[in-house]
Amino acid sequence: MNRRDALARVGLLLGGTIIGAEAFLSGCTNAPEKKIGGAGTNFSTDDIAFFDEVAETILPATDTPGAKDAKVGQFMAIIVKDCYTEADQKVFIAGIQKLNDACKQKNNGKSFMDCTPEERTKLLIDLDKEQKDYTAKKKKDDPAHYFRMMKELTLWGYFTSEPGATKALRYVAVPGKYEGCIDYKKGDKAWATS
Repeated sequence: MNRRDALARVGLLLGGTIIGAEAFLSGCTNAPEKKIGGAGTNFSTDDIAFFDEVAETILPATDTPGAKDAKVGQFMAIIVKDCYTEADQKVFIAGIQKLNDACKQKNNGKSFMDCTPEERTKLLIDLDKEQKDYTAKKKKDDPAHYFRMMKELTLWGYFTSEPGATKALRYVAVPGKYEGCIDYKKGDKAWATS
């Protein structure tokens, strides 16, 4: 499966387009490091650890690997830096602070990284409701919600990674003959290869 097919499938999972996907497919790279609102897009290891924790809260490890195992935090940093427009980068970077501020307000001053997995999950459920309301009401030219960006990048990064494609989905490295109709039983994993 090529990246275009994988991206289309992830887009279907999300019910729409992925922010930055066109730039990713066209292979563009933004200009070297720009400062955006005082912060650059050269994310630190602490930033990547933060992205990993957000992603792991969205897709935790169960009987399949979680988002941290797929190194989704590193994927987020690369896509935001190389594929997002400057406007989307600003929204994403501001969203990091907004997420921490929301966490502190909800959890007695504790930052996201200091919260328990349960506290993180409750916060992200609230932010997901907020982004769904925002997305439903936003005008065409309004920026995307920062949490939607984080969630999309988590799903995109996870399901296009080796652990996501081979452990969470059904995967055949070298598929055999073409079978146009394969029975699907409730609970079967989706296919990573076609």
